Amino acid sequence: MKITKLETIYVKPRWVFLKMHTDEGLVGWGEPIVEGWSQTTAAAVHEMGRYLIGQDPRHIERHWQALYRSGFYRGGPILCSALSGIDQALWDIRGKELGLPVHEILGGPVRERIRIYTGAGGSTPDECRASGRAARDAGFTAVKTGVPQSVRFIESAAFVASFVERMEALREGTGDDVDIAIDFHGRVSPAQSIRLAKALEPMHPLFIEEPCLPENVDALVQVARSTTIPIATGERLFTRFGFREVLEKGGAAVLQPDLSHAGGISEVRRIAAMAETYYCSIAPHCPLGPIALAACLQIDACTPNFLCQEQVTMGEGYLVTPFKHSAGHIEVPEGPGLGIEVDEAAIEALRYDGSWETPRDWYEDGSLADW
Repeated sequence: MKITKLETIYVKPRWVFLKMHTDEGLVGWGEPIVEGWSQTTAAAVHEMGRYLIGQDPRHIERHWQALYRSGFYRGGPILCSALSGIDQALWDIRGKELGLPVHEILGGPVRERIRIYTGAGGSTPDECRASGRAARDAGFTAVKTGVPQSVRFIESAAFVASFVERMEALREGTGDDVDIAIDFHGRVSPAQSIRLAKALEPMHPLFIEEPCLPENVDALVQVARSTTIPIATGERLFTRFGFREVLEKGGAAVLQPDLSHAGGISEVRRIAAMAETYYCSIAPHCPLGPIALAACLQIDACTPNFLCQEQVTMGEGYLVTPFKHSAGHIEVPEGPGLGIEVDEAAIEALRYDGSWETPRDWYEDGSLADW
């Protein structure tokens, strides 16, 4: 079997789908994307295609090593995201050839269903309370919310009190049986994160995500040591090498590798195994499309230290058979490869030119804020 073509498709609202063709008619799907850099990532995929065309798609690890190591410059969001989507497509082809879901090839499932969480929150306590109640009533056992945008390096007492009031209302809506994760989105300084975490501790959050930017692991460690709330990070880290220092220094209890950024199924499998040796769990990051989510579900199914799965789409309008959730879970997928069939007629109507830009936030004085 040989790879004959790599086809990238820009799909609304902001995604890139990869369709990998073979000379035996098997097709593999992946999702190589960097939000806001779709066209750049797609170009990297096609540049990697110079090596891949004519290769046997079943040699997944060989190709991963060749694409990561042989270019001299390694890592980073663009190269790793292009590699991630390619890796997903290779595993999809391999699973389809064998007639097995990817998780079966990786050792088989360790659970019967996969816990997912949904978004919740609002700009007022009443909105937060209602949102939490709606998520609970829909059967979710975990939700994630976020801090306001444009958080200053040191915020006022009024800001802290207002945010805590909304989180208390969210807790009232969900009740104590539903976990609440809070995403600081890297837009909060370490000093302000420490203050907020102390105020949030009585609500027992599931975790605080990205309490500061990821470039400085020592700053992350400082926050982690200041609070009893578990710290989560990883959506902007790439390959096992990017996670090593976080684990060694105790910067997080929950790792959030993104299967479309961190190196695909192959590499996130290794990251999860590393995390297990530090008694850390993984909660794969996935604010992306249904192919990325399908890849996540394969890892979730066979990973002992899996915590919960982010998702923003059940695949309606993109997949022939969308994912179905009940009681806040998705059943372990049983179909071959990634376990999905892309609705190509539907996505044809959703094509666009790939020009989506990351929002920019500004402080009141006109200076740039971290989004």
